[in-house]
Amino acid sequence: MRPRDLSDHVEYRAGRGIEEVARELGRDPEEFVKLASNENMFGPSPAATEAIEASADEVHHYPTADHQDLTAALAEQWGVTDEQVWLANGGDGALDYLHRATLEPGDDVLVPTPGFSYYGMSARFHHGDVTEYDVSKPDGFELSAERVLDAYDGERVVYLTSPHNPSGGRFALDDVERIADETDEETLVVVDEAYGEFTEAPSAVSLLGERDDVDESHSSASRAPRDDVAVLRTFSKAYGLAGLRLGYALVPEAWADTYARVNTPFAASFLACRAGLAALEDGAHVERTVDTARWSRDYMAEHVAAPTYESHGNFLLVDVGDATAVAEAMRERGVIVRDCSSFGLPECVRITCGTKAETKRAVRELNEVLGE
Repeated sequence: MRPRDLSDHVEYRAGRGIEEVARELGRDPEEFVKLASNENMFGPSPAATEAIEASADEVHHYPTADHQDLTAALAEQWGVTDEQVWLANGGDGALDYLHRATLEPGDDVLVPTPGFSYYGMSARFHHGDVTEYDVSKPDGFELSAERVLDAYDGERVVYLTSPHNPSGGRFALDDVERIADETDEETLVVVDEAYGEFTEAPSAVSLLGERDDVDESHSSASRAPRDDVAVLRTFSKAYGLAGLRLGYALVPEAWADTYARVNTPFAASFLACRAGLAALEDGAHVERTVDTARWSRDYMAEHVAAPTYESHGNFLLVDVGDATAVAEAMRERGVIVRDCSSFGLPECVRITCGTKAETKRAVRELNEVLGE
């Protein structure tokens, strides 16, 4: 007995953790700071921590009511119906649900390269195939409607990451709308806004409702409901709940009865729902996180002695020449950054926005490494 042929599947490579690196080097974990996985520099909301602790003795219950409560809270926040909120085990779980709802064997998805490898992994798990559009370094990782539409060839799902990982760039909302308007009626445009809290750009959630439907034969426009855009969001970044694996998709209203047919039973855990509800109410924690990330981005861009790229996420991409060598040297100095060779960018490292002290330390150590 053998597993099915998985030779076309690309492994997802996560950033290495402090404990792992410290064991490898035989050093105290307290010596290290991890700026490799775009995690929240302040940890979870204290309100979320309290909710987890208070709920620990209730984990023998299935999260029926909690699932409904979090769904309703998110629907109110985004101005959509409860049925448009698809809770999931992380944003990657929401990807799986969207693929279950859309892909037939042999359907293609269009994904950015470099980009989040799980877009393609999930599509292949669901017997789809993958085509790519380039987000290229020579063009400054430009994200535009033209770039996507030039590569588009009738794919069933098109992925737009905004802000984009690892470059930090973003799509203009007008470009997202143009892509949705100029792709086929049976194409779903998925806008991954995992880093959405860190950008001042408007969310693509506004495109889930009515949009102008232009009749080219009469040069007129009318307002009509559209069902071709979905948005992904997560509690992993700004809310600091990466370890609980809580994400969601916001989908067209016409998809109201689909979620129950594609999701796993109790898609988000009891503790994740409780923590998510508490985190939503702690706006001060999110504001502090976002403000510090913006300060950190600006500080790094100004003080790093290497070319950087404009970022709207909680990280900065830096062109260091030899990413592996620099990442290893930084690790020896106690700062873990992301070697972007796995993204196909062997010249670049990605540095997560840390606290002010962590950011200054990372810049100081990086500049010393680059000056050696």
